[in-house]
Amino acid sequence: MRAIKSRSGTAEIVDLPDPEIKPQYVKVRIDHSSVSIGTELLMIRTNPGAPLGYSATGIVLEAGEGVTHVTPGQRVACYGSPAHREVMLSPKHLTVPVPDGVEPEEAAFCGLGAIAIHALRQAELEFGETVLVVGVGILGQIIARIAHASNYRVIGLEHFEERRQMLLSSGIPYACKDEEEVAEALRSTTGGLGADAVLVCASNRQVSLIDSSLHWLRDRGRVVIVGDTGTEFDRDLLFSKEASVHISRAGGPGRYEPDYEQLGIDYPIGFVRWTEGRNVQDFLRMVQEKRIDIKSLISHRVKFDELPELYRQVEATPRKMMGIVVRFD
Repeated sequence: MRAIKSRSGTAEIVDLPDPEIKPQYVKVRIDHSSVSIGTELLMIRTNPGAPLGYSATGIVLEAGEGVTHVTPGQRVACYGSPAHREVMLSPKHLTVPVPDGVEPEEAAFCGLGAIAIHALRQAELEFGETVLVVGVGILGQIIARIAHASNYRVIGLEHFEERRQMLLSSGIPYACKDEEEVAEALRSTTGGLGADAVLVCASNRQVSLIDSSLHWLRDRGRVVIVGDTGTEFDRDLLFSKEASVHISRAGGPGRYEPDYEQLGIDYPIGFVRWTEGRNVQDFLRMVQEKRIDIKSLISHRVKFDELPELYRQVEATPRKMMGIVVRFD
């Protein structure tokens, strides 16, 4: 079984033993995965030997003890386990049947979709409120489209012209290149009151965007940090608006919890309405119902063998990359 791992600042294909099924897991033959550019490049730079990828789709080979919702031969979407590999063991709560009408390369983005949905839930927006998305790479694009489909007023901020045009083509009317354009968009959408929430999707730990976000925010609004950004801020500015700053952790409740992910113990829906697994389900529903368009975000389709070279291309020309699908045929 072949897989991708990081090694000394690069990525390489390695041979691994075929995984054996175990209770509360599903064995899946992967045929499509998606690349989370920022996260995977960070792993390559900082974590030698790390397995790469976390979002994929494939066909069930075997269901372990305690798994009753999927059967061998069924197409599923998988989130949270190393995904750039020919065969993976996927926790049962993070293995979701793919609905009819959802194509494999769309289902491959299930992990990014769950992360986007959880970030919007962290913003605690209400019907018709305004959200500013700072940085519209692949994750920011998905967040903006889900927010737009949910009837929030969406403003995007992005320096790259190509990404702004992609945002506009999805029907979102405000794609800003600088702070002056953001201010004008906020005047148009909120009458100058400010955004109800700012979601920071940019990834650069050397730069903190919290202070800028606080300026754009209404009184008692929320800043949600989604990307890997710096976290320094002006305490007086935060105090003046009694704003709140939140970190959005991956796909939702259950992430990194051994009882949920490894032992298969679910949270009762009456106490935790939207677990990470339920967020994956809701993303696939939105794709099935054509509420969001994922295929138009795909800029590159590569074969599994080409993936190590793709990471080098992303480092050299990031502005040309958006949604990346890996095929295992």
